Amino acid sequence: MGEFKSFSESDIRDVIFVFRDSLKTYSDVLNALNVYPVPDGDTGTNMSLTLASVAEELETSDDQGSSQWEAISHGSLMGARGNSGVILSQILRSLSDSFAAAEEIDSEAISMALKAASEAAYGSVMKPVEGTILTVAREVAEQALEIAKEDISTVDFLEKIVFEAESSLKRTPELLPVLKEAGVVDAGGAGYVLLLSSFLHVADGRPIPPPAEMPENMRASDHLAVTGLTEVGELRYEVMFFLEAPDESISDFKEDWAGLGDSIVVVGGNGLYNCHIHTDDIGGAIEAGIRQGTPNTIRVTDLHEELGDHRETLEIGGGNTISVTNDSQSATAVIAVVAGDGVQAIFDSLGVNAVVRGGQSMNPSVRDLLQAAESISADQIIILPNNKNIIPVAEQVNSQIEKTVAVVPTRSIPEGFASLLAFDPRSDAESNLIPMKEAAGQVIPGEITRAVRDSETTVGKVEEGDWIGLDRDGVCVISKSITEAAIGLLDKLLGPDHELVTVITGEESNHEQTEEISEWLAENKENVEIEIHSGGQPLYPYYFGVE
Repeated sequence: MGEFKSFSESDIRDVIFVFRDSLKTYSDVLNALNVYPVPDGDTGTNMSLTLASVAEELETSDDQGSSQWEAISHGSLMGARGNSGVILSQILRSLSDSFAAAEEIDSEAISMALKAASEAAYGSVMKPVEGTILTVAREVAEQALEIAKEDISTVDFLEKIVFEAESSLKRTPELLPVLKEAGVVDAGGAGYVLLLSSFLHVADGRPIPPPAEMPENMRASDHLAVTGLTEVGELRYEVMFFLEAPDESISDFKEDWAGLGDSIVVVGGNGLYNCHIHTDDIGGAIEAGIRQGTPNTIRVTDLHEELGDHRETLEIGGGNTISVTNDSQSATAVIAVVAGDGVQAIFDSLGVNAVVRGGQSMNPSVRDLLQAAESISADQIIILPNNKNIIPVAEQVNSQIEKTVAVVPTRSIPEGFASLLAFDPRSDAESNLIPMKEAAGQVIPGEITRAVRDSETTVGKVEEGDWIGLDRDGVCVISKSITEAAIGLLDKLLGPDHELVTVITGEESNHEQTEEISEWLAENKENVEIEIHSGGQPLYPYYFGVE
């Protein structure tokens, strides 16, 4: 193999795919580092999803020329999620524009592209904060311009800028106190190191190491829960949408947003912008977009709910796949968000028309739910979120589609099951809403899961590995035994007037444990009927529904 001198268009394509795979591999590391601007543990996920969108467009584009550069630019804009994803999209768009204009993608061209990318990233953020990905990008760009003047190979150049990126990343805690307090480096900056390492990998094949080290046996978000550093980002909601608006109106839009919140990032051009803000005023943030143009694909995340989940030591996984299982010509159809094959099968048997597979760490977006709604023949649609964090997202779908979409705010799988008992497919969505809400409210949900970290709760100290029982208010039972946790939770949930317990078993349960729980119910709650179903849901060995 001869000496590597410059990147071809195909090589840059490979860089993107390598970067995508690296983000997927190390997303958990980046999530754990995530303490700024809010400690919601999603930086790695958001960056990974952003790159997945870029790679998807690349895979369907021509292998070279303007089509490739447009795919990188458009894919990063359309797929950007979260604060980190939006900033990363601007970096990728700027790199793509620079490489498209370069005669040769060598050390000099890369150094100029990194400078342009840094400037674009700073320009996209209303209030730039040092000690973040912005700092790492700027310091690398400054060093790259000097290194490019040296008489060294392209591989040596890349090796040096990766070293500079790693050094800059290590300095981020000195610039941002919340990082120093948590004992971590910036998560977004760590993701940027992976980008530069991807260039080096394509150039000479060397492996890509983890972008940063974590404190032993510690996640960044755990540290925040212990030290109380949750005042970082007190604003409750993350609002994101695409804004179709004249370029000249964007400065007025940014000014409007400046009075509504922080963590403001607006990227794009040519009449289409990806917009991100943390705010307490969801309506005001969207109305600011309406004044200047047309917002679409609106995503709303309750940041306080996400923080609450960290404090209560919960982790839920899952992907976002859509299945139209029982399409119908009836007046109204139902979409349910589910986790687990058995849970999906139960919803199917209850007449749900489509399901979206999701969970806490991979919540479906407005786009996912919108796609599900568009896949169904009915013009009237009910969505069952079955998770408190998905409710505000589901409530945005109606404004994005000509169909009528109503949301029954189910916070758990048992509530979703119960709501369907009141569903009438012959009635419209609005007419179904009240009786389905009332039916969901009749069931008392409970869940068993394992603590993934040490934490303090309202009922005492939780140690990693403990089994915890949760009701609507959070952790209410702690035990070293899964069956003791389940029995303790049921004892709290069941009152003298209750008649039925529905048990949904998950992946981590077994027959012996379920039998022990059933025997306890038979002996101690003799007037209560028991129904047991196999749900197959991950991370929750038991869902309970009490009626």
